[in-house]
Amino acid sequence: MAVVNGIYIHIPFCMNKCNYCDFLSFKSKKSERDKYIQYLIKEIELYPTVEYSTVYFGGGTPSILEPCEIKKIIRSIDISIDSEVTLETNPKTVDLQKLKEIKKAGVNRLSIGIQSFNDKFLNILGRMHNSQEGVEVYHLAREAGFRNISLDLMFSLPNQTLEELKEDLNKLFELRPEHFSIYSLIWEEGTNFFEKLKKGELKETDNDLEASMYELIIEMAKEHGYIHYEISNFALPGKEAIHNSKYWENEEYVGVGLGASGYCDGIRYKNQVKFKDYYDNIDNEEKPIFESEIIDESEKEIYKYILGLRLLTKGVKAEGKYIKVCESLMKKGFLEKNKDGYILTSKGILLANDVFDEFV
Repeated sequence: MAVVNGIYIHIPFCMNKCNYCDFLSFKSKKSERDKYIQYLIKEIELYPTVEYSTVYFGGGTPSILEPCEIKKIIRSIDISIDSEVTLETNPKTVDLQKLKEIKKAGVNRLSIGIQSFNDKFLNILGRMHNSQEGVEVYHLAREAGFRNISLDLMFSLPNQTLEELKEDLNKLFELRPEHFSIYSLIWEEGTNFFEKLKKGELKETDNDLEASMYELIIEMAKEHGYIHYEISNFALPGKEAIHNSKYWENEEYVGVGLGASGYCDGIRYKNQVKFKDYYDNIDNEEKPIFESEIIDESEKEIYKYILGLRLLTKGVKAEGKYIKVCESLMKKGFLEKNKDGYILTSKGILLANDVFDEFV
């Protein structure tokens, strides 16, 4: 049986829904949070007791929780002194005192949702913080003692120019976080943005411009000493996200909370997405699983490539029928070899989804 030592904890509460967001999240009252945390801990107890090397609070907005609530959840988990404990953080939900208490509660890594340093785009995205507040919270986190901070940015925003992206990146590199993630805007059905797209009020970024933006990100990150270790993630040496790397390395992990995904004992699963169903399952001492898929050896092999090739510094060793697939992709200039196996080339990174389709 595989060792499962990573846990993802979903906190489905938010202050408001951003215009681009399709994640499972709701506004909440404290009484609802109290009940949810109580059941969350009961769910954690349904899994074998292990020492987790990584804990990741995602959402929603996990930083909406009070430090005592975060502490209560962390105390229900067995972790070691050097475990990576990450909390996704919205700048509008924390101040210096709260950040100090969050750190004291056991969180040692923050992932701050900046999205942009341009107030125009923050307003379009429906973010509640402004650029100044985002920068201030970063500095407050440093003052509170955090030495491992990741910033989230977005690009390919409505009518964003290459120069505006460059300004965002310059501000990011001035702050010099240990890690940053940067994602192009995805127009998800059911979001405010998708409705505006259908009405013609907003339009998607031209593909060539989006490619140029991505190339600019890679180039500037390299200039500033960041390692492009995963398609959307960059880190200073030794500061790669340990928890998220487990996903890309196809390792198993526990996922708890409403709508959370997990991968345990060869089964990928998703939890119940309605509070009543979630609570009912746990009351019956059942794992609140909504849907699941058994991953057999052939599917596991496919995941090895489509996840493993996302990691740009670790090669994927080709086996069996996939040797021919990899050789073909290498001839086309999408893959190259390093000491560990195959990795994406610059061309392959830009067309990664097309590369991954070859393995499905």
